[in-house]
Amino acid sequence: MLIVAAGFIAYAAANTGRGGGDGLRLTARFENVGSLSTGADVRVGGVKVGAISGTAIDVRTYQAIVTFTVQRDLAIPSDTSATISSGGLLGGAFLTLSPGGADNLLRDGGVITITQSATNLEDLLGKFIFNVGNLADATQKSLQEKGTRTP
Repeated sequence: MLIVAAGFIAYAAANTGRGGGDGLRLTARFENVGSLSTGADVRVGGVKVGAISGTAIDVRTYQAIVTFTVQRDLAIPSDTSATISSGGLLGGAFLTLSPGGADNLLRDGGVITITQSATNLEDLLGKFIFNVGNLADATQKSLQEKGTRTP
């Protein structure tokens, strides 16, 4: 019974990114990380290749610093970009890496400099609703003006 319990714990640690993994450690800076948290996936082409190991704030620039690991056997070009993505309205945030074409590879402790911050879905939805409201008002006004004209 104890062996089975230990197996479950080891499996959970390996698949949530909270274990003491032997991956390549990298960092990236973002203006906004949204709901990205420790243990979230790092993906390339939609496939999980690592996990977020921590987030912190740079007190001078107020940028979020994200540290993460990826599989050590994965060759990450130095011009790779990192984007914070979301699995939809109810899905969690994850980090997407888009490998570039550079010949130089990132080494352990490397920094990804091309980043795109998280998109705040609530702000986008608010802007959409506001714009639809303005469009409806403009359409109604246009129809009223056409109705008051006499041919």
